[in-house]
Amino acid sequence: MAEQNNPALAEVMALLEIEPTSAPEPAADIPALREQLAILVNTGKCKEAIGVNLSQGHVKQLDPKDVMKYYKRNETYVGSKTTDSMIENFLNLSIKAAGWVVNIVDADALKNELKNDFIISIEMS
Repeated sequence: MAEQNNPALAEVMALLEIEPTSAPEPAADIPALREQLAILVNTGKCKEAIGVNLSQGHVKQLDPKDVMKYYKRNETYVGSKTTDSMIENFLNLSIKAAGWVVNIVDADALKNELKNDFIISIEMS
């Protein structure tokens, strides 16, 4: 009865009743992903980012499945580094703002203590 009075609610209920389909993943652009891996190899951070030391020749010979695997590893690495950087910047900003209100003797020590606290780092990430 409430659905008849509120068309928006009826629309939401209709969307909730639709069963999700398992649509196939869109085809990845393997040449573009291979190019991204080639750029990673050129930067010299390949071993650090994906855990495998590749050369340009290896990148050209990779199977599409391996290209996807290494590309996903790289994306995870980049995401992790971005998260770490954001946490670092947030802690710097928070400590600086708190320093205007209270006297903080050693801001770097406080930042390192907060950054090394497991619960804080998990919650912030």
